[in-house]
Amino acid sequence: MISYEDFKKVELKTVTIQSAQRVEGSEKLLQLRVVEGKTPEGEEVTRQIVAGIGKKYEPEVLIGKTIIIVANLEPRSLMGLESQGMLLAASNESEGPILLTTFEGVAPGSEIR
Repeated sequence: MISYEDFKKVELKTVTIQSAQRVEGSEKLLQLRVVEGKTPEGEEVTRQIVAGIGKKYEPEVLIGKTIIIVANLEPRSLMGLESQGMLLAASNESEGPILLTTFEGVAPGSEIR
């Protein structure tokens, strides 16, 4: 069990997948560029996420999808690429990772509470 105070430290946000491609030399890793909102000047704020979802999803079907990420994790290097967050996915033995998304449209950068 974790305390509510500990849970509040986890920053969950919605993002929109802008681009996706396979990571060379890996069967399961995909390199995603996601939009997490806009600056006050209207420029898109993006980040890169590297995720092990390539056996379940083809990159082109992910573009434009809204997913949920943990936004405040320390960056981590996977196969030489920096991952700046972690996407949320459900999994079971027979189906592999299933991306968590929203039921209705929501703006990139919306907080999950």
